[in-house]
Amino acid sequence: MNFDTHYVGPVARTVEDDAYRGSIFAEVRKALFANAYYLTWGAPDEPPLPVYEVTLRRALDGVLRIGKQWLFQRASDRSIDSRADLRWGAERRGFRRILHPNGVCLLGTWEIDDSAGDKYTGYFRGGSRALIVARYSVCCTETRRGRYRSLSMVGKLYPTTDPMHAGLLRPANFITQEDLGGSRSNDISEVELRNAPDTTPWRRGPALPVLLVTGLVLRRTDRNPTIRQLYEIAELGKPAGERTSAPEFMKLEAEQSVAPPGDPDLDFRDEILARIYDKGNSTPLRKLTFHISVSDEGHTRGLLVQRRVIGNWRRIGRMVFIEAVASYNGDFVIHFPHPSWRRDRNNPSTVVRKKPR
Repeated sequence: MNFDTHYVGPVARTVEDDAYRGSIFAEVRKALFANAYYLTWGAPDEPPLPVYEVTLRRALDGVLRIGKQWLFQRASDRSIDSRADLRWGAERRGFRRILHPNGVCLLGTWEIDDSAGDKYTGYFRGGSRALIVARYSVCCTETRRGRYRSLSMVGKLYPTTDPMHAGLLRPANFITQEDLGGSRSNDISEVELRNAPDTTPWRRGPALPVLLVTGLVLRRTDRNPTIRQLYEIAELGKPAGERTSAPEFMKLEAEQSVAPPGDPDLDFRDEILARIYDKGNSTPLRKLTFHISVSDEGHTRGLLVQRRVIGNWRRIGRMVFIEAVASYNGDFVIHFPHPSWRRDRNNPSTVVRKKPR
């Protein structure tokens, strides 16, 4: 496949988005593995993974042109208004992400411990099990360890444990990220991913203008752009008439790697693939686990530089990934809707964005 770095595709919402009625886990998995960037990851003759640039020029495309809409704003609106899980487009080439274009997709299970109890509803309830498709990505162009980068995980939970479930399902989506300014992490287990991350803008360095434009766009789209509420998970599979009870905060932490430090220029995608596979061997040999913790106690300090002070974290479960792939469809086709802001996260009638734009 020719990986066209200039391709854009259907950034805004389309008829295809409006026709969405659900998806099938097995079909999403098939799409993700259909066009991996390699035949066998880590084999001696495989090229390095492609790196797609995040630029201010791309983020501002159309903002000042008469008669042309701002692509970034249209993409931001679509990320909330479209529920689609796969966005193929008329050319079957997907769409170019303005932010987070470089990622690796993971598949496995979402598991909440029985001891978590019934404080929360839906798939936060104790004993819940679901299939999960996740995408681990980086905010900007830099993918290598030891450089400033902001890592993120988004995911969609399918309310089944049967990977061959044949019916259409509407998964619940979540969005987490480390400090929006980034960190100089050397290992994914050093990174704390939260639905309400801190913001240290100066860490973006030359990419700071992109971060500032992102804040402007997201605020025009919805409220509180640096917090992504968790009610979709709390409402997945919830009986009709039961009041939603979602945690306010969630963090994800990868288990510590037992491998030696290795390559100082290691790409995070290669790091994740190496947690599950041996180079040159397409058979999964290990599992990659992220622990799930939640809290309802916290507050925000600061404006441009923000700190979330969150206490009383409680570990309630884990995500266990058994497969991973870096692929074109994983970067251009799969779509993770953003939950629209609610004034009361547990009350659907308090949603701020009433209609699609």
